Amino acid sequence: MTRLSVNINKVATIRNARGGNVPDVQKVAVDCEHFGAQGITVHPRPDERHIRFKDVELLKPLVTTEFNIEGYPSKEFLELVTRIIPHQVTLVPDPPGVLTSSEGWDTITHLDFLIQVIEQLKNEGIRTSIFIGTEAELIEGAARTGTDRVELYTEPYATQYPEDREKAIKPFVSAADIARKVGLEINAGHDLSLENLRFFKQKIPFLKEVSIGHALISDALYYGLQNTIQMYLRQLRD
Repeated sequence: MTRLSVNINKVATIRNARGGNVPDVQKVAVDCEHFGAQGITVHPRPDERHIRFKDVELLKPLVTTEFNIEGYPSKEFLELVTRIIPHQVTLVPDPPGVLTSSEGWDTITHLDFLIQVIEQLKNEGIRTSIFIGTEAELIEGAARTGTDRVELYTEPYATQYPEDREKAIKPFVSAADIARKVGLEINAGHDLSLENLRFFKQKIPFLKEVSIGHALISDALYYGLQNTIQMYLRQLRD
């Protein structure tokens, strides 16, 4: 079964809007696992506008499933993850101040940089994943970096899904097949939701993990967190 990793950044966004510790990010992470989530994802950005670096340190001893830390591999980020040693680090090419992740890595232009970063992470025993689009040459480039996985950037799929889901999924099926052929495992994330998740999983049944935050936390406002996590897990069942 494809693992569900809940991205709790939006919980931190709500907390930070008022200060204090409501909602409690650490408690939400523990509750997500208790409710069935098979992983917790965080994405600390340089401005700490949602998840803070201190949050990551506090979460480390609490997460008992899989801890996935996303981010741009700056010096500060790499110091954090090599100190924390999460199960997985997902490298995202976010420039400072970006609203949300909006593209995958150009693994050809940044090949040498990614090789160096991934070697550092793997020396610490951390599984690595690269956030990437569906272009064949960039996925093949990812394989040359030494990464374990790629995380397919699924916003284009989610945008096109309501109009033509077969057309929307086609490049992702091709990308996933290429990734498998070059020895990479496949994750996916960005704008996956209750509406489009099941079809994505059906078309890419060997998907290892999805990371879902915005849609899941938004759905939880209506359905409750426990029920929402179970609803997402049902979309992933074979």
